[in-house]
Amino acid sequence: MQEDFLHYIWKYKKIKLNDLKTTQGEGILITSVGQHNFNSGPDFFNAQLKIGEQIWAGNVEIHAKSSDWFIHNHEQDKAYDTIILHVVWEYDTDVYRSDNTIIPTLQLKDFTSKDVLINYEKLFSKNEKWINCENDFASVEDFLLTNWLERLYFERLERKSDTIQNLLKETKNDWEAVFFIMLAKNFGLKVNGDSFYSIAKSIHFGIVRKSQASQQTLEALLFGQAGMLEDTLEIAYYLDLQKEYHFLKQKFKLENSSVAPLQFFRLRPPNFPTIRLSQFASLYHEHKNLFSNAMEAENLEDFYQLFKVSATSFWNSHYTFQKTSKTSTKTLTKSFIDLLLINTLLPIKFCYAKEKGQDIDSVILKIASTIASEKNSIVDAFNGLKKVSNSSLESQAFIQLKTEYCSKNKCLQCTIGNHLIR
Repeated sequence: MQEDFLHYIWKYKKIKLNDLKTTQGEGILITSVGQHNFNSGPDFFNAQLKIGEQIWAGNVEIHAKSSDWFIHNHEQDKAYDTIILHVVWEYDTDVYRSDNTIIPTLQLKDFTSKDVLINYEKLFSKNEKWINCENDFASVEDFLLTNWLERLYFERLERKSDTIQNLLKETKNDWEAVFFIMLAKNFGLKVNGDSFYSIAKSIHFGIVRKSQASQQTLEALLFGQAGMLEDTLEIAYYLDLQKEYHFLKQKFKLENSSVAPLQFFRLRPPNFPTIRLSQFASLYHEHKNLFSNAMEAENLEDFYQLFKVSATSFWNSHYTFQKTSKTSTKTLTKSFIDLLLINTLLPIKFCYAKEKGQDIDSVILKIASTIASEKNSIVDAFNGLKKVSNSSLESQAFIQLKTEYCSKNKCLQCTIGNHLIR
């Protein structure tokens, strides 16, 4: 019997409350199960109970067997002298406080509903399944699922906030610098994300601010730091960038030895790093206050307008420096902007508002709900069980659900798992 299931039974009172007795036959009346403790120490703090005729306030410890008390060496820890009830699945020995007073014990298996046990065993059966509840997922009510997905979406935003907070420490709380680095990473997508991230981190944002007046200067800065201006090419545009970068490198003492190499292999030409770096330079050239503009945007159309930029004219007929191609304007597509919103803009907007003590959850939900759902193996699998993902809010929530709950067997911390067991 897993202890997390016993925690679940106690926390949600999935027991016959009217007939509870200790192993010594004293009646138990639960006023409060206490506060669930996920850190070291007793499992539940500040429980309130009546055992026999005595009213108790203190902590509760839970084990599969009462003898586990000694396996965990609780008899040597004075923190466990505060235990007022030992909750176990199976009673096999008495346990004592350091003053030799016996700790009352509740044997759960005598008072737990068989239906709860059956549903638990069904959920955690050893059959090969993509997720534990895949056979019952379609039966979950839409209202319950919708509310749980919203919570999961914000959990995912909180998780992404960790990276943002680490960058804030590195940049001495420079939000614009953090925005520049995170945005660069996602311009590189999966294949070149790490490389673009390293390029952005190799450039102090103060240099970007000083270079924004000239698009060519920004391009030279980015292409040069990416190591793409080291060849000998008789192309006017390339030579101009090379000359500009040489000047910038000397002026700002630039170093790019830590920049990860760029990849072209298996990329569609519109996603070549040459095109994305030029578009990124255009974005910062056209919007001197990009960060503040992004933080003020409150709907999807605002973002589409803000990110309506193209690569410079040279790239209309090129995807690489040397080879010409069919002429086309390399504009950021709405689908690409959607990815930037999902992975960079909304997480930073959420984190920034939180830092400022502002509640913009409704704005975040509104925008996330209007962005089309992502398409990936996790979302496709959930949609195969029940058509449920129509927006990025839901697709992000399902990624959080699968990676942080389903794959880790945390069904007892999941609203869906709780519902199915009940």
